[in-house]
Amino acid sequence: MKPDRSGWLREYLEFRKNLMKDIVGEGEEATHPEHSLYRVIQPMGLLYGQSVSLANHPDAGDWDERDRMKILIAESLISSSLVFHNKKLSTPDELSSVIVQSLENIANFYNKVFPELATPSKTLLGRKRSALEMAERLLEKRIDTAAEFAGNFWARFFHNSLFFLDVFIFGQWIHTREDKIVADFFRYERDELRFSVVKIIAAAAHATKTIELEERRLLEIFLQSTGMSAERKKEARTLFERGIEVEEINLPDSNSWILRKYFLEMAILTVWADKQVDNLEIGFLQRLAKYLNFTEEDLANSMMATEGFMLEHWSELDLLKDKVDIDRVGKTYLDRLVRLTAHHKTRLLKETQANEDLMNLLRTARTRELLEPEKERLQVLLLGVLKTIPSFVMISLPQRFLTLPILMNVLPRNFFAESLTSGNT
Repeated sequence: MKPDRSGWLREYLEFRKNLMKDIVGEGEEATHPEHSLYRVIQPMGLLYGQSVSLANHPDAGDWDERDRMKILIAESLISSSLVFHNKKLSTPDELSSVIVQSLENIANFYNKVFPELATPSKTLLGRKRSALEMAERLLEKRIDTAAEFAGNFWARFFHNSLFFLDVFIFGQWIHTREDKIVADFFRYERDELRFSVVKIIAAAAHATKTIELEERRLLEIFLQSTGMSAERKKEARTLFERGIEVEEINLPDSNSWILRKYFLEMAILTVWADKQVDNLEIGFLQRLAKYLNFTEEDLANSMMATEGFMLEHWSELDLLKDKVDIDRVGKTYLDRLVRLTAHHKTRLLKETQANEDLMNLLRTARTRELLEPEKERLQVLLLGVLKTIPSFVMISLPQRFLTLPILMNVLPRNFFAESLTSGNT
């Protein structure tokens, strides 16, 4: 599969058809579809303007950043359609029908809400383009007019994270009728949401009461991607220099859980941009979380989500390394994880004792050193136990970072001895 050639979207959908069916099932079972959508797109990096975890496609190593981002946006938009699809799919034909409808929605969405991308439905020779062709062409245009593939992690984060707003607005668009008034409303919402991100960046940058040169540079990178008018950009720069209190942010759609989550995690990564998070910045994040109607536990989960993402994809995000001390991120993350495992010790003990395979490996480890395959299996099983903690229903664990030695250290004191002692009674 070559994403730089015509027909890439068809090939990718064929490769992903089994996952697409799973996404519909997840949406059916979820108490809130936005939670399901977050679980799908957060590990892939869309909220952070990065393209990772793309389905382990065998050709993925040959794709450049542009191709990866294009596929990530396509998958996120289609996933949004499937998560919000409220009817059970029983046959492959029904799934295909829903995907075709998703492609038609994508084409209509970009044609109406992003008029600068407008693409005719017919070729110069009068042939009507299929929904697949229209979606593919419009996604190509969207990438070419907005994405940034050069620069470090932070440049891509501030430039490309706006693609999440495409997915958010698209999720609303598919539930409305198509007319000019509706299209005008969504174009207005697009612009207001983008300006809201400026407010978040400004508030986060002022958390320490001083503005660094790097933060000003990152704002300029962000403004390049917004498509704002010169007057609006001037307003944004003035706001950034002046600063803004959390209570003044006034988000345009405060009822959406995933949008509030996006703004919170944008702020978290913004405060990480200076390599550490100090007490003033923690205080700011606490005030912002409260303003967004999130609890302290919600904030902790979002901190773990963003830190875990950086830790899991450290080797892939080469250009992140010059801006963040990975040891500091790792220590912060592990401190949170230690507190979580201590709080849920009883649950973890029960899950461990209920897993016969895991208990057998622990018994073996008491008598001899485990072989490498056994150690790998033990790591997988312990990660499975950690995933039963409610926080990890919503966010993913950095599995490559959480090696077996690290897992042994983050579990509560005497955890394994208690597991075996209780398990033998």
